[in-house]
Amino acid sequence: MALAACGMFGEDEAAPPAEETSGSAEEAPAIAAQAENETIAADEDEAEGEDVPQGTPMEERVATLGLLNKRNNLTVDVELKPGEETIVDDVLIRLASCERRPPWDPDPETGAFVQVAVRDPGRGEDAGFRRIFSGWLFLNSPSLNVVEHPIYDVWVKDCAMSFPGEEAPEDSE
Repeated sequence: MALAACGMFGEDEAAPPAEETSGSAEEAPAIAAQAENETIAADEDEAEGEDVPQGTPMEERVATLGLLNKRNNLTVDVELKPGEETIVDDVLIRLASCERRPPWDPDPETGAFVQVAVRDPGRGEDAGFRRIFSGWLFLNSPSLNVVEHPIYDVWVKDCAMSFPGEEAPEDSE
């Protein structure tokens, strides 16, 4: 009826009955109670998750990235902590974050949020860098997000971090 007053239905066309659109009167309290229980359960899950340590703090993680120069087929491994950047030849690589799922996760994945910029050839050392990529790169799904450049390729090789309960590597002495 309220929809008819708003002009949603013409004068000769009546609004659909309330029972047909919103369900029966007996179902409404049951649906509301179910939604309330789901909200409470979600809040409890969040509260429990707050006490669980999340692994190595971001500033202590180390990502290993691969850099390929397609012209001369030379590769360089670059190790960076989040927030660090390095320049290799005409490429500036900046690491914002790196993540690795725990080893007990059924779908292990390693990723890094990387920004890549290149110096335009022929402009010399004083030329600025032009960003060619900014996004997540993934170890197990490299085609998901690709650095598209005719000369350089960058990919994730590792993100060194540990999780609570994860066994430390044994020293071989």
